[in-house]
Amino acid sequence: MPLITDPLFWALAVPAVLLSGISKGGFASGAGNVAVPFMALVIPAPQAAGIALPVLCAMDIAGLRAWWGRWSRQELWAILPGGLLGIALGTAVFGLMSDQAVKLMVGGIALVFLARSLWQARPGRVAPPPATSSRLRGGIWGALSGLTSTIAHAGGPPLAVYLYPLRLDRATLAATTVVFFAIMNYVKLVPYFVLGQLSVTNILTSLLLLPLAPIGVRLGIWLAARMSDAWFYRVIYVMLGLTGTKLVWDGLGL
Repeated sequence: MPLITDPLFWALAVPAVLLSGISKGGFASGAGNVAVPFMALVIPAPQAAGIALPVLCAMDIAGLRAWWGRWSRQELWAILPGGLLGIALGTAVFGLMSDQAVKLMVGGIALVFLARSLWQARPGRVAPPPATSSRLRGGIWGALSGLTSTIAHAGGPPLAVYLYPLRLDRATLAATTVVFFAIMNYVKLVPYFVLGQLSVTNILTSLLLLPLAPIGVRLGIWLAARMSDAWFYRVIYVMLGLTGTKLVWDGLGL
């Protein structure tokens, strides 16, 4: 049976899946970005995305159970239509992008998200008042989230641009994010199957990583009550910075 045997892949994939689960379970961040960038250091980026999708779907089930009923219906209606449109756009361009182009895009998204997060957390910054809900802005950022999510499961940063300024309480933010990406990921199963990303090798690899999904989500819920967002994000930002830089370097062929 075809299976990825490179030890470096597994050394990167295991912590990446756990960190993605922790992010989904308790921190509602864009840290789910780490799964594809980590694996793309060893295998082609489109294959990494194909392996990650079934694992993310399993995380979504665990996340929904943890945050059931606590989401904002108003914000879901603002972002979901655009998200579904973004999946259609992402499906249209997925097969047209080379592995180098996907690596460049994934690495670029990670670095832009990192730069934006560090800028917003700079000392002395005066936080603006909470933004108001907007179906127009929600639709635009939802579409960008659906697009980048389809190509590389990197929909967290665009969605954060819309949701974070609303200053939702932590539970509502986490629940709304979990529901949005649960719907996105299960819809994405169809185009991923059509595009050939759910191959035997990818599915077998996903199955081996699958037990880590609920563990990561439960760890996230446990850590959320004991660890500040600031410390968790510091760890994630360091890893995203290093990984994003390497992927951009490879994508540029340097």
